[in-house]
Amino acid sequence: MSLSGKVAIVTGASKGIGRATAERLAADGASVVINYLSDSKAADEVVSKIGADRALAVQADASKVPDIEKLVAAAVEKFGRIDIVVPNAGVMGMHDLAHTTEADFDRHFNLNVKGPLFLVQKAVPHMPPGGRVIFVSTGLNTSTNVTPAYLLYVATKGAVDQMVRALSKDLASKGINVNAVAPGPTGTELFYRGKSEQLLGMLKKQSPFNRFGEPEEIAGVVAFLAGEDSKWVSGQVLRANGANMV
Repeated sequence: MSLSGKVAIVTGASKGIGRATAERLAADGASVVINYLSDSKAADEVVSKIGADRALAVQADASKVPDIEKLVAAAVEKFGRIDIVVPNAGVMGMHDLAHTTEADFDRHFNLNVKGPLFLVQKAVPHMPPGGRVIFVSTGLNTSTNVTPAYLLYVATKGAVDQMVRALSKDLASKGINVNAVAPGPTGTELFYRGKSEQLLGMLKKQSPFNRFGEPEEIAGVVAFLAGEDSKWVSGQVLRANGANMV
């Protein structure tokens, strides 16, 4: 229970990596604010699993500053403080240059970049020394095989990587560590959706372990970055990809 007494906000926490992260942080002792956009049933399931005394589900659009303010206010009202911020909510559409619209651009940058930045801004006044900010990046940013269709996604995650570096220096004076986890292909419902068995088999073989990561394995890296053992780790993008460099 290394996170006993800590309070975490996890956006996009009703499913996938976000849900696994919320459940892992709770298992390590933290109280958790479960942010979701539309799936209230899934969010309530996470709260029920953790326990209503240490979990709170909050509906909010993590790409909109007023909703972010509502999320932070709900966390402080319920638990009185914030120690860990995990801006996990994101979008991964596929658009090459020729087919990218302004709406596509705004959707990606609003949720993947603007939302995380302003969540941190609004949360920091409520974070004591020892706080942790843990962004979610991607292993695609180091890939030489990334396809043109991931143009917007990798652009947003490149911005996230730079925010990690800048904010780690900005927030060090407050005793807050800032890092990111960069997952490789991870077996979430969203990842599997729309992919053929042939494509999945090809992607799986790109890891020498011949499998995809599991959400719980990514959550374990987040838990490390949230805990005391990472107190001298800041400004880092920690890749969790099973030696899969795609």
